[in-house]
Amino acid sequence: MNAPKVYNVLFLCTGNSARSIMAEAILNAQSAGRFHAFSAGSHAVGQVNPRAIELLARNHYKTDSLRSKSWNEFAEPGAPVMDFVFTVCDQAAAEVCPVWPGQPISAHWGVADPAAATGDEEKVHRAFSDTFSVLSRRISLFMCLPIDKLSRLALTQEVQKIGQDQAATT
Repeated sequence: MNAPKVYNVLFLCTGNSARSIMAEAILNAQSAGRFHAFSAGSHAVGQVNPRAIELLARNHYKTDSLRSKSWNEFAEPGAPVMDFVFTVCDQAAAEVCPVWPGQPISAHWGVADPAAATGDEEKVHRAFSDTFSVLSRRISLFMCLPIDKLSRLALTQEVQKIGQDQAATT
């Protein structure tokens, strides 16, 4: 009997310092090996936001292998072939992405950038927590999809709906 397929998922944002990093960690931790998540940025800042690392560690997610990297790494020969590509910021969604081998299913799951939050410590902390909650909910919905039973069109529509889920953004 064949082993179940492991789906590769790439989360993209501009800086690859907070949102996409959190999504990568959440999916890898919660998917029980069914998915292998990666993250990257169109203009990667080269370091993970310390608040993102702190939040993930506080919630018992592994953070030791997380790093900020360019999306070009995933367009090069020998890179893992992606099954899904999700943009988590509006700026990355509007950019011209590299051509991904394998024609992955893509969707926009825009989330406010917690790294851009201003105000007192509590307000900034809340911005990171809210982003974490939205991403966790969307990833949970995604993991519940019967991927191997849906047509490509139906699957595309479902992952796009997840990004439009208003309950996850309020």
